[in-house]
Amino acid sequence: MSDFAKLAALAVQIDGYELRGRRENVSSDFERLSTEIVIHGAGEQGVGEDVTYDGVDQEALQAAGAEHDLTGAHTLGELCALVGELDLFGSPPQREVSRRYRRWAFESAALDLALRQAGTDLQRAVGRQCRPVRFVVSLRLGEPPSLEPLEKRLAVTPSLQFKLDPTSSWSDELIAQLVATGAVESVDFKGHYVGSGVDQPPDEYLYRRVAQAFPEAWIEDPALTPETDAVLAPYRDRFSWDAPIHSVQDILDLPYPPRMVNIKPSRLGGLESLMDAYAYCEANGIGCYGGGQFELGVGRGHIQYLASLYHADGPNDVAPTGYNLNDPPPGLPASPLAPKPADLGFAWG
Repeated sequence: MSDFAKLAALAVQIDGYELRGRRENVSSDFERLSTEIVIHGAGEQGVGEDVTYDGVDQEALQAAGAEHDLTGAHTLGELCALVGELDLFGSPPQREVSRRYRRWAFESAALDLALRQAGTDLQRAVGRQCRPVRFVVSLRLGEPPSLEPLEKRLAVTPSLQFKLDPTSSWSDELIAQLVATGAVESVDFKGHYVGSGVDQPPDEYLYRRVAQAFPEAWIEDPALTPETDAVLAPYRDRFSWDAPIHSVQDILDLPYPPRMVNIKPSRLGGLESLMDAYAYCEANGIGCYGGGQFELGVGRGHIQYLASLYHADGPNDVAPTGYNLNDPPPGLPASPLAPKPADLGFAWG
């Protein structure tokens, strides 16, 4: 039986839900808003987090309140199907992918609730055991770029490894300084983002310098044009993919058979789609890792929990949220994270 089938059979009683807004200034110089979805029933509550990036969409959700009727007795599979049929945005979102993010928020909350009502936790429900989670810290180096954001975090935890977002403004001197740290695990070219605050157009000069400077780093989301594809041809075995991955079909449609993919639960959208992707990668020898989205609430624990079950040894971009702050506090845990599944539900820690 597939992991989704095991979860879909769980019974869940829903009496209603509420919303909890959150906000925080994070390391990419923007005020992050998110919304926790709190579904309750039969004396229990389950919590998920909507990581939609655009503040206007978060504010509209919070202003609208709990406007969807989820009440009644369901199986979790039935509830997920119901959520998939709902328009969770009162007006079109700023980005179409946000529909997936919000669907995951509701379905992860329902999963948490169903597990609690069943008196079990996720690892027992799917028959897997949590393992220590290796993680990296995802980071941009500012404009103009400098080593300072990386040095701040190394001062807190000297053993940290990073996933960095190279930009065309990176100088040869900066690249040499980064090489000297020995702390770069992967690089994210952000080649599949359009209209975001982190867009990086294809740049064969940047790609060549970075790929050569970090000969063992994973190369995430290059934008492949005839020029950049030729530059990166010797390094295709280090490609990994993130933004294009919304389903198993997207993995099949990649330009080259992947060795590694970033499986973001929110980007996969529904619980079934997520479990299908894990199963496909496991069956086909494709490595996985998790990716963070500046979660402010339970969402970060959810991706850490999933990493511990499905890809604990990957270059997981699931660092504790303290590393996302402009001034990371002392005492943050180092990699790997010890397993912290709660006794019940989908909670971590």
